Amino acid sequence: MVPLVPRKKEIPEAVWMKCPGCGETVFRKLVEERLMVCPECNYHHPISAWTRLRLLADEGTFVERHADLAPTDPLQFKDLQSYPERLKKYQKATGLKDAAVAGCCRIHGHEVVLCVMDSGFMMASMGSVVGEKVTRCVEDALEMRLPLIIVCASGGARMQEGVISLMQMAKTSAALARLDDAGGLYIAVLTNPTTAGVMAAFASLGDITIAEPKAMIGFTGPRVIKETIRAELPAGFQTAEFLLEHGFIDRVTPRRLLKQELADIISYCAPGSFRRRTRSAQAK
Repeated sequence: MVPLVPRKKEIPEAVWMKCPGCGETVFRKLVEERLMVCPECNYHHPISAWTRLRLLADEGTFVERHADLAPTDPLQFKDLQSYPERLKKYQKATGLKDAAVAGCCRIHGHEVVLCVMDSGFMMASMGSVVGEKVTRCVEDALEMRLPLIIVCASGGARMQEGVISLMQMAKTSAALARLDDAGGLYIAVLTNPTTAGVMAAFASLGDITIAEPKAMIGFTGPRVIKETIRAELPAGFQTAEFLLEHGFIDRVTPRRLLKQELADIISYCAPGSFRRRTRSAQAK
């Protein structure tokens, strides 16, 4: 007689979810109540751009800008799935035209220019549209003389756009240099993951740099680095906490406290910042 093998119980996704941070099965509603943060290990799950905007912007104040920008297929990229087909799939899944949402809003009463990247859209890879939106946000902040906040999340440059994607690194960095010359305030918020071309460009250029707990931050993955330099990497390498300890970022802030943290920084740094830098330049 063949012994009965107990069937493996399926975890109902609507009720329970497995945390990629600690591997524990946790009650989904509890995670959602904690703003998609694991109650066991404090792992911050990725959230959509629109969810992020609801958490940061004062209710009813966000006004989207540059929403008409949409990607094309300049290289006619060939893969198992064509680039236009891939774009349509992610546009349908996220409701976005590309991996960033840009606009103006208030954060605890402070007017800001805000750009939020969405890792649900092709891992928030940076193509021509993302680079153009970031650049236009910088120019908006400069023109309106407002603080700029960019919430970064990216796997890097978008390979389907080749050198056009890589060009966005220089374009966004040059725009931020103009904002810096004018004395503007730029706060970079790094979420999990922020890597590669985005990290090597505007994500690393904040006047103040904040990261969410345990976010992976770096130019390339630890496995590639380990194989390249042929050495063991330190514990926690490329986590937000490791980078804070080594002076690369300024704060590690839990998601539930981020809005207040941003408001406090703006209150301290932003008032009159353009005016002070202008007067300083005139004095020279």
